[in-house]
This record gives sequence, structure tokens and C-alpha cells, in this order.
Amino acid sequence: MKMIKTQDAAGQVLCHDITQIVKGVTKDAIFRKGHVIREEDIPVLLRVGKEHIYIWENDETLLHENDAAKILYDLCANEHMRPSEIKEGKIELLAEIDGLLKIDREKLLRINALGEMMIACRHGDFPVHAGDKLAGMRVIPLVIEKEKMQRAAEAAGQEPVFQLKPFLKKTAAIVTTGNEVYHGRITDTFTPVVEEKLAEYGVQVTGHACSDDDPEKTAAAVREMLDKGADMVICTGGMSVDPDDRTPAAIRSVTGSVVTYGVPVLPGAMFLLAYAGEKKVPVLGLPGCVMYAKRTIFDLVLPRLLAGEVLEKSDFDRMGEGGLCLSCPVCTFPDCGFGK
Repeated sequence: MKMIKTQDAAGQVLCHDITQIVKGVTKDAIFRKGHVIREEDIPVLLRVGKEHIYIWENDETLLHENDAAKILYDLCANEHMRPSEIKEGKIELLAEIDGLLKIDREKLLRINALGEMMIACRHGDFPVHAGDKLAGMRVIPLVIEKEKMQRAAEAAGQEPVFQLKPFLKKTAAIVTTGNEVYHGRITDTFTPVVEEKLAEYGVQVTGHACSDDDPEKTAAAVREMLDKGADMVICTGGMSVDPDDRTPAAIRSVTGSVVTYGVPVLPGAMFLLAYAGEKKVPVLGLPGCVMYAKRTIFDLVLPRLLAGEVLEKSDFDRMGEGGLCLSCPVCTFPDCGFGK
């Protein structure tokens, strides 16, 4: 690559796109890489502020920005993803299906730390839809050393930086607990909320039982739903620390242990997750906030479970930063900081 005066460029091969920006009208290339500059092109180049331009010179040690951007794409892309058109050394990664975006954060950091290249992406562990933009990547200079792109490949290793897990077709059963509901003193307003959230992901509710505050009865209801083959059992009510709130004890008696009871997320601190049997069927205890708050811990956990993830306590420990919902007057979740 060689820089020359634009007035002397007739007959030379342009080695990068020339972009024209007109506020509110356009931002696009008026000449593309590889264009052979003509005499009549020179006034146009001068009008867009190009007193000097770069022309192409062969150098086996260098890569053009577009070629290097394609390498970055190959290091990032996985199944269910497709590329955008490469423009000015930038390429985007697009989702082909609905699913859960996973990011190898260590690889992402290693590549960005190399300098002269960048990968910017949306937050991982959140649902995305077909057609959504997942990431954008580009090389900063017009040309970059091949050796540096090799270092990027070594930083990425064998597996791509991103993964898009499709949502699985799952069923769910709901166990409603509480004397007040069981004896008909109040209407069950919790179950409809859970059903609505499950419907967002096409989850079929195949069973529903109601239990009083007796933990043995609650445990029996959970076992019944598991025996009937539910892919997930969700318990509502009885999740606080009040003496008569005994749902956690019931879940523990069925599953033997819990992954977590209590998470650094508001709303949702009293959330419980356990797994039952060799198939590791999730059993959830939902705190009362799920019934009245717009978005809670349930919204952060549900898509991960439906993508087949088996969560560990460390997954929840990391939720403290970003775990505070600001209860905005107009909820824009997931386009906000909650859970990120």
C-alpha cells in the first residue's frame, strides 16, 4: 500500500473504499476497493476531502482490511449464524434462528487485546431472534500483518468465540403452594403470570397442582409432575423466610440438594433452583416478586434452561453486577442493563 497525491492517481488501483457522508442523507462508498481511478474521478475524490489516497502495492506479509475482517468472522461464527456484506473492513454476525447467545469471554478479551482489530457484540446469556445482529468486527488499519491475524487465530483456538443455542421444545408443570390459595381464600394470580412467561418461549404447560403449606404434600405434588415426565417443574409461593413458607424444604426433599437458594438479583433474591434425577430436570422455586414485577430473576434464568443449560451456583454468583432492575416507568427489557 502506498500513499500518493490524489491529483496524480489516474490509472492507479484503489486499495480501500472511499466513503461519502452526507448528514441525514447517506453514508456509503462512492468508490470501492479495486476501482481503477479515472481522470474524471479525481474531482469527486477531492470534493469528499481526499487530498491523498492509498493505492495498492503487493506485499506478501500484509492483508487488506476486508480479507482480515473475513478471518475475524471465521474465528467468531458458529452454527446458525451468517455474515453481512463486508464494507470498509467491517463485517457483522447475524442470527439465523431464535436462541440463546453464548460468548467465550476469555477468547473475546484475548483477541481485542491484540490491538489493530476489534470485536464488539451484544451481551451473552440472553435470547436473540432470527435476523438479530450479534456482533460486528473490523480491522482498524487499512492493512494488517498476516502474522497478527495468525496470533488472533491462536487466541481463538479450535472453537469459535460465539455460539447460538436453539431453544428446545420443553414442557413444564406448575405446583402452586399456600394455604390461602389451597383453601380458596384468595384467587391464584401467580399461575397465569408463569404461564404467560412460558408462552413467550412456546413452552407447553402439561400439569398443574395446588398444595397447602404442608411440605410433604408439596413434595408429593412435585414428584407427581416429575413422574408424569415434565421437563421442568415450577413451584410458586412459600419461598420467603417466614416460618410457614416451606416450599424450599419440599423441593430439597425431592431433589436431595439445591444449586442455589438466594441469588444476588433484585427482584428475585429468594429464587431457588434444583435438579431432579439423572436427567437433571430443573425444579424452580419462584419468589412472589415474579407475580407482580415486570421482569425478575425468572426472566434471566428461563431462556438459559430452555436452551439446555445446566446452571451452577457460580452462574448466579456472577449476576450481582447488573442484577438490579431499576423498575423503569416504561420497561425496555432486554434492551437495558438488567442482568448484564
